[in-house]
Amino acid sequence: QVQLVESGGGLVQPGGSLRLSCTASGFTLDDYGIGWFRQAPGKEREGVSCINSSDGNAYYSSTYYADSVKGRFTISRDNAKNTVYLQMNSLKPEDTAVYYCAADVAFALCAPGDFGSWGHGTQVTVSS
Repeated sequence: QVQLVESGGGLVQPGGSLRLSCTASGFTLDDYGIGWFRQAPGKEREGVSCINSSDGNAYYSSTYYADSVKGRFTISRDNAKNTVYLQMNSLKPEDTAVYYCAADVAFALCAPGDFGSWGHGTQVTVSS
């Protein structure tokens, strides 16, 4: 009943931009905290950005960004569309990974272990 679908991945040149979308079905997304995670081959899955439930107002949601993406990535909600976005600017080759969104009613850390519902992922490749 709880389903998350990621979209927006693809191939982009260094310095380019992509916007990932995570659309929820079967539940009201704003009732959940949402996280974006990524995993490159041979590397651990890491938290990229997380946003807490806004209790009906996305502008008051607290957010987290990994140090590696601060200033380049922005997480946001569109409650009317039941969607969370990850705007990724100034992309670097090291951003290449499969990106996943995940949801849970609450989380203490922007870490995979705090999230119980996951999408299937979308590939982001940054290469010239």
